[in-house]
Amino acid sequence: MEKGDRLMRYWLFKSEPSTWSWDQQKARGEAGEEWDGVRNYQARNNMREMKLGDRGFFYHSQTEKAVVGIVEVIAESHPDSTTDDERWDCVDIKAVTDVGTPVTLEMAKADPRLADMVLVNNTRLSVQPVTEAEWRAICELGGVKP
Repeated sequence: MEKGDRLMRYWLFKSEPSTWSWDQQKARGEAGEEWDGVRNYQARNNMREMKLGDRGFFYHSQTEKAVVGIVEVIAESHPDSTTDDERWDCVDIKAVTDVGTPVTLEMAKADPRLADMVLVNNTRLSVQPVTEAEWRAICELGGVKP
């Protein structure tokens, strides 16, 4: 899928629902929310690669362990407002749509199309890249048009 003249990229954003939930994200509407507080270099570097219009899965970690929504990047990498430490950046995202059937980690692990997905192999990374094929597979499992 293309946005303008570049290939759209896909991502996965993990959040503990007790800290920041999908319902809270949706409540922010078009204004979206800063994806702040990330203190992992690999996750930060992933956010630095994001462009306006990129899409991402919103994943509830901890108890639910499921993709529950789709978000869009609405502001590219900028300093994280929750720290004065210039090493840490974030992006802003807005909710796009619910995933009709939440796609659990268990479902992802059971689907051979997702065997190489970062989520399946590195469940701790909070911001992850997702390939187009993985995006389509998760959308299919969740009952969402990719």
